[in-house]
Amino acid sequence: MSEQSMYMNRELSWLKFNERVLEEAESEKVPLCERLSFVSIYQSNLDEFFMVRVGSLIDQMNLSKDIRENKTNMTPKEQIKKILEQVSRLNYRKDAIYEKLLGMLEEYEIKIVDFSKIGKKENEHLEQYFKTEIAPLISQTIVGKWQPFPFLKNKEIYAVGVLERKNGKEKLGIVPCNAGVFPRLIHVPGSPDTYVLAEEFILHYMPEVFPGYTVKAKSLIRVTRNADIDADALYDEDLDYRDFMVELIKKRKRLAPVRLELSRELDGNIVDTLCEYLDVKREYVFRNNTPLDLSFLFQIQDRLRNVPELFYGKRVPQYSAQFCKDKPILDQIQEKDKLLAYPFDSIKPFLQMLNEAAVDPEVVSVKMTLYRVARQSKVVEALIEAAENGKEVLVLVELKARFDEENNIEWSRRLEDAGCHVIYGLDGYKVHSKLCLITKKKKGKLQYIVQVGTGNYNEKTARLYTDLSLMTSNAELGKEASAVFAALAMGETVKQTKHLLVAPNCLQNKVLEMIDDEIECAKNGQDAYIGVKINSLTDKKIIDRLILASKAGVRIDLIVRGICCLVPGVKGETENIRVVSIVGRYLEHSRIYIFGSGEREKVYIASADFMTRNTLRRVEVAVPIYDPELKTQLEEMFITMLSDNQQAREMQNDGNYVRVQAGDTPLNSQEYFFEQACMEKTEE
Repeated sequence: MSEQSMYMNRELSWLKFNERVLEEAESEKVPLCERLSFVSIYQSNLDEFFMVRVGSLIDQMNLSKDIRENKTNMTPKEQIKKILEQVSRLNYRKDAIYEKLLGMLEEYEIKIVDFSKIGKKENEHLEQYFKTEIAPLISQTIVGKWQPFPFLKNKEIYAVGVLERKNGKEKLGIVPCNAGVFPRLIHVPGSPDTYVLAEEFILHYMPEVFPGYTVKAKSLIRVTRNADIDADALYDEDLDYRDFMVELIKKRKRLAPVRLELSRELDGNIVDTLCEYLDVKREYVFRNNTPLDLSFLFQIQDRLRNVPELFYGKRVPQYSAQFCKDKPILDQIQEKDKLLAYPFDSIKPFLQMLNEAAVDPEVVSVKMTLYRVARQSKVVEALIEAAENGKEVLVLVELKARFDEENNIEWSRRLEDAGCHVIYGLDGYKVHSKLCLITKKKKGKLQYIVQVGTGNYNEKTARLYTDLSLMTSNAELGKEASAVFAALAMGETVKQTKHLLVAPNCLQNKVLEMIDDEIECAKNGQDAYIGVKINSLTDKKIIDRLILASKAGVRIDLIVRGICCLVPGVKGETENIRVVSIVGRYLEHSRIYIFGSGEREKVYIASADFMTRNTLRRVEVAVPIYDPELKTQLEEMFITMLSDNQQAREMQNDGNYVRVQAGDTPLNSQEYFFEQACMEKTEE
């Protein structure tokens, strides 16, 4: 077996993850309206993949022909070729799933139709509607000598037509089908829940838009633009960083296209002309049989809210039994460490902790890292209140949180206006840690309350993502958290830690050391174990050390939701490694590291995946779990996830995933955790 067979290419592994998302849209076990969500998520995932990953590969390919990926030794060109092949295959599958779901919607009297299925009388009504409601809002363009090809916005839909004059001359006509200007779903008269999509509506009436021309061919098109900008490489230190990021966002919207999607077959010459105008190579052109933007499916869901069986059963986060409702949260944390598991537990105790800190006279400071927050953030409101009450409030707002920059810029302004000390990340590093430090001064002595999480401080995602949040008054952890914030305030990173694992200097190396410890134990005949739950595994140093551990006899369980570049089960190499992925109702987002067993066991929760970008190019924090009861809780959660036989897939030694067989006792880990929460806790 060659060395390369132990590795999976990162991009192809991601596509396998998105295929697992598509499988949920295909699964008859999933309620119909939830299947609509999964097919839409598949598409939005793919959009971001092209914007970021394919865009990056194209940049690499244009930069040098000698760049090779460090696990499978593939060049950017080779990776792109494989990606385009896989995307074509998956899109064909997506088209079939979408058509099936539309057919199932018709059982509930909801139809998305084209004009071939609309009667003459309805057509007359729609034509009048077009003339009075749509046509006055259209801004069409005829490309020619005096009118250049227009700029096509990222992910917007346009109707394109080949127009012919009576003299036989042809021109290109383009009509924006602006999302937000027109209603996306246009009701067909005479049928209560029959709709035509706005872009199909505009495409149908193109002859009305371009009078005097014959429309010889037409299609809807959609462009995906590169969004991969290195902010640090472009930053001019003489500029205000926040203003620079505002300009960077504007620039990203105008970057080069990396994909062109068509809704109809067009003559090859026409496609070549579009590619020339857009500077897109022909291989990046995709023909879709589904709408070019599936976000309207969420509107369809809203029409069916009165049919409960079409949705997952209602699940409400529970107020954790670890907390008493009639006692201050800060006092309870000082008595005993607490652990919240979202979305099974409510985020309310954490928010109460912040609100108490904002008004507690003994609290002198609140420090926090913010990566992604809700649009209407109760977390930020609590920080603002703390500052207005005279507390020292230090907030690191990461302006480089991709696609959340605008929201973070706005919150940073509000925090500054309230008197918070706001810093904007570090030169060369993203601050991705989920760290909060509350400092109290009681009788002249400092006391620390530390919170470390695996997910963002976002009330919305706390209901949608599985995440963990530790709250502790451990003095040693408090001192190290204080050192992290002191370094951040100086624009630096922590160089040394004893308890916390803090990237970029004190996480990868410590993980490697703990793997080495397990290797030594295995060589000495002791029980050696590594259990890791993360979103992605791409860090080659860690992968290679895990391979060594497997060869030494260390038993290794990896729960990796998305990208996994390590292939298990390769004879003589990775035989002791098992890789499982769980894709279900909630996005698996928590990170757990377990090293050793019995008295040697170390357990951490962390913000970091095992990706080089996390371990070496970001500020990340992993926190050890010292409380025995919480340790046991996490161990049991990990074992339960490993035992999932409803939403879990296991990677085979050829890199493909197969669903875990249910056997006699079906177990959906996410549902199990909610049932446990409901048994033990009080509803939110």
